[in-house]
Amino acid sequence: MLTARFHAAIAELPAAAWDALRARANPFVSHAFLHTLESTGCIRPDWGWQAHHLGLYKDDRLVAAAPLYLKGNSHGEFVFDWSWAGAWERAGGDYYPKLLNAVPYSPVPGPRLLAGRDARAPRLRQALVEAMRAEADRLGLSSVHANFLEDEELDAFGSDWLARSDVQFHWHNQGYGHFEDFLGTLKSKKRKNIRQERAQVQAYGLDIRMRDGATLDADAWRQIHALYTATFDAKGNPAALTPAFFQALGQLGGAVQVACAMDGERIQAMALFLQSDTTLYGRYWGAREEVPGLHFELCYYRGIAHAIARGLARFEPGAQGEHKLARGFVPVRTHSRHYLAHPQFRRAVREALAHEARAMDDYVAELDAHAPYAGACR
Repeated sequence: MLTARFHAAIAELPAAAWDALRARANPFVSHAFLHTLESTGCIRPDWGWQAHHLGLYKDDRLVAAAPLYLKGNSHGEFVFDWSWAGAWERAGGDYYPKLLNAVPYSPVPGPRLLAGRDARAPRLRQALVEAMRAEADRLGLSSVHANFLEDEELDAFGSDWLARSDVQFHWHNQGYGHFEDFLGTLKSKKRKNIRQERAQVQAYGLDIRMRDGATLDADAWRQIHALYTATFDAKGNPAALTPAFFQALGQLGGAVQVACAMDGERIQAMALFLQSDTTLYGRYWGAREEVPGLHFELCYYRGIAHAIARGLARFEPGAQGEHKLARGFVPVRTHSRHYLAHPQFRRAVREALAHEARAMDDYVAELDAHAPYAGACR
């Protein structure tokens, strides 16, 4: 018999047991990362986030788990359901709060149903899905959402869950020895443009290097947070991650990397990454002033060079951005699943998603037709 328990803080769950349930060492679902978000003021009900983590227990031993939140809005999710919320509320219903199985502020594919690696994992993932739906019914919620799922998790969701997909652009390591090996696989025009962009940045004379987060002092993290905040302010978006969160990132060791463009002791621009043993994840960017090509250098080319040097298999630079295609990144599908409690509402959204899926298929086919590689490299 399994017992489902819901927790108002990740600290209520045992860290070692939680981390052992990850099928892969994805840093975004590590106990330390989620605890850092909560302990530094990034997860707050007044910002629409309330932890409601799910643990499945057998004889008081944690055997499966899921990062789970009660959401009072749809900010910070990157699988946008604003139109669904508007339609439901126009019909007189309360769309919020809803239940969300995801990592806050992180459009990063990875495990969401933590069930270990052995033969029990498929059954435990199904049990997690059933527990999330039962909790939504118990609380009278409009919906449950599971965002940026891994492929192996999709079978855990029944036919009453709506399927949705999107596209990100990822870079794949083909065993390159150095950056020039990678450039050699691109079409000549793409290769020439990248070299021109990098030469343009080099002419500014900035000292650019990748830094391990643990080597940065408190003043460096203050500068990095200020650059992150300025980027969000410039786009009119609230910067949800606090100064304390950035200071705490340095304690996560080699999981955090920062590409810094230095002008003396001053960080002129930065790009922040997290990494696992196989994958580099691009997260945030900021610059004091615009320098042509610097965004591409820090966010993409330094990340690619770092992945090659560390022997990482993949580099995921973040959501959106067709401009990444010309720089060696290729389209990859991302997946989410959605349970809408009201049958008629669910039926209407399912029909809309069918149209959306056909449009997405056409979009991916068009992207594939403009692949940046000279051969079949992906």
